[in-house]
Amino acid sequence: MLARLPLPYLLLMAGVATFIFCLYMDRWLKTPKVTAMSFVVSVGCCIGMIIVGGLQYRPWSPEQMLVMYSFGWVGLAAGLIPIRKPVLEYHEEWRRGVRREKYEYSKWCAMAPVVSVTIMGFLGFILAT
Repeated sequence: MLARLPLPYLLLMAGVATFIFCLYMDRWLKTPKVTAMSFVVSVGCCIGMIIVGGLQYRPWSPEQMLVMYSFGWVGLAAGLIPIRKPVLEYHEEWRRGVRREKYEYSKWCAMAPVVSVTIMGFLGFILAT
């Protein structure tokens, strides 16, 4: 359904998803290098998804992969919201030079992004076909 939109709208949708993720990382960690790295990784993931989608047995169009990327990236940004507190604590320790051998996270911290990306991935799949 969404993959039938004109390509500029899909590129805009992917750009907005990348902007949301990078803005969240910038506001979250307040480190310009992490924000720049998030942008480069985002663009690389988008291009990689388009390439891998085209190499499938039943190829996915670039339009479908842009929809999947957009939904997946927004799902990742939403999934990182609940785990903000422990990550910020460990990030602040890292800035001060404190290094731990093992960082303790609850199971919820690992499950929140996985569940969020999975739900958004299914929604993107339904709307992309």
